[in-house]
Amino acid sequence: MTAMPPGTVQRDIFSWNAKLAQFVKGGQHHKAMKLFQQMQQEGLSPDKLTFLRVLNACAGLRALDEGRRIHSQIIESGYGSDVFVGSCLVNMYAKCGTIEEAQRVFNKMSAHDVVSWTAMILGYAKCGEGHKALALYQQMQQEGVKPNCVTFVGVLNACASLLALKEGQQVHEQIIESGFESDVFVGNSLVNMYTKCGSIEEAWRVFNSMPTRNVVAWTAMISGLVKCGEGQKALALYQQMQREGVRPDPITYVGVLNACASAVALEEGRHVHKQITESRCESDVFVAASLVDMYVKCGSLEEAWRVFNRMPVRNSVAWTAMILGHVKCGEGQKALGFYHQMQCEGVEPDAVTYIGVLNACASVLALEEGRHVHEQIVQCGYDSDVFVGNSLIDMYAKCGSIEDAQRVFNKMPKRDVISWTAMLGGYSLHGHGKEALDQFEWMCKEGVEINDVTFVVLLSACSRAGLVDEGLHFFDSMGSVFCVSASLQHYTCIVDLLGRAGHLQKAEEFIKMTSCESNVVLWMSLLGACRSHGNVEMGEVIAKQVLALDPGNSAEYVRSNIYTAAAKWNPPANVQHQKLERGMHLEYGGQ
Repeated sequence: MTAMPPGTVQRDIFSWNAKLAQFVKGGQHHKAMKLFQQMQQEGLSPDKLTFLRVLNACAGLRALDEGRRIHSQIIESGYGSDVFVGSCLVNMYAKCGTIEEAQRVFNKMSAHDVVSWTAMILGYAKCGEGHKALALYQQMQQEGVKPNCVTFVGVLNACASLLALKEGQQVHEQIIESGFESDVFVGNSLVNMYTKCGSIEEAWRVFNSMPTRNVVAWTAMISGLVKCGEGQKALALYQQMQREGVRPDPITYVGVLNACASAVALEEGRHVHKQITESRCESDVFVAASLVDMYVKCGSLEEAWRVFNRMPVRNSVAWTAMILGHVKCGEGQKALGFYHQMQCEGVEPDAVTYIGVLNACASVLALEEGRHVHEQIVQCGYDSDVFVGNSLIDMYAKCGSIEDAQRVFNKMPKRDVISWTAMLGGYSLHGHGKEALDQFEWMCKEGVEINDVTFVVLLSACSRAGLVDEGLHFFDSMGSVFCVSASLQHYTCIVDLLGRAGHLQKAEEFIKMTSCESNVVLWMSLLGACRSHGNVEMGEVIAKQVLALDPGNSAEYVRSNIYTAAAKWNPPANVQHQKLERGMHLEYGGQ
């Protein structure tokens, strides 16, 4: 056998490693893995650089099993204590989603560099352990390791996930001191952190100061504006983005469609849809689902249907949008049909889906169906979700089972003001005035912050139960005790309260005392009370008042029914003439 020239194997290793580096750098991780296997088949032993390259390929592919096998080879080859190899192992395990194995490798390392610290911080931030990510960052600083731009990206992501604005602001200061503020990835992460923490002004400042803004920065700003309820501003920013020549990606389209949905901007949504079709992004499942959601929220169920039917794959977002859309349109049975079809196709419902389905059950009074859905919710573990719990209370109350509603309320691990108000509304709906008042008293003792909706429900409960004194007392305490400003809804509740109890004169005096005296709704409520109590004389006066405020109103026809209710049908001759002339339908005030 002819002897090999000295250094031949080393040159072979060098060329193999160079090719591996080329594949990994180019994102061709599958080719890198095949090359690594071929290298071993030809009898060449990997060196440190080989392991560094192939671990990065495993991280890129999320190839956990292959990564574990290579980890074993690393230990056998004696590279287990190398800080660079250790850092790559930590990065590989973290990106493969096994943060525990990453932590074990990290703990065994004799020394840590910025790469290993950053890999752990990114790993914890990615798996929802933001607190641990921030704790590691503090420990890293205490050990004198300076963060790099990638570290700051990980820490900002952790702050964003925790809505930790104060910590994020502190990290921002450190970024400025370190000179990384002009880095485009750090800038993107700052915009994302500030928008998710609800500080849109600081997000704007960062965005406007960025020397270079890529599609990620624009998308983060658009999504942040949508989250803050600024849909129109988000659409204006999208137009500016296009003028500056930045091409949207699928994530941008999702954000812009959400902006159209929040602003109920159907024409803008259609224009964006056209752009999506031209850019061939409609096949993206998240873009298509956002299109369905946008059309539903903009009231175009037919266009939502068309997009939905073209989707080759439908995720839970698309199904949920269709369910919610049909509930909103008063088609509860169709919504339940969508839910059943969704289950047949093997798509797992999420919490929002269940909220929509429970609303559908409530709208069609499908108690047994609701109970079946409740069982599925418990099996999936969503019964601890406060929003799902609130929908369960509402569904049971509207379907006539106040006992089931109370059981759900009592079992809720966490309740918000909506939970308490939903239970209060359940008692109100069933005419249980005393129980409603007890619920409100319990609510106050628990220190729940009462809002304007709570008072609407409470006053309605008093009205239905004929608790006039109690209702007036609660109305008087709104501003003085609970710092809640009275609105038209509250005034209407008081007019209804007095009207139902027959205190028509007091109701009229109350209307004249309010700042909404010229509002037709209040007078129509009183007109309905006049009908209920057969008070013809007052009904005549109130009807003229309503018609003076709103000539197109149907008060005249409600007045004609006052005569019927009072068995005094003798309306003026011009009533029938006016009825024919206006071509309006009979509307009743009150209940």
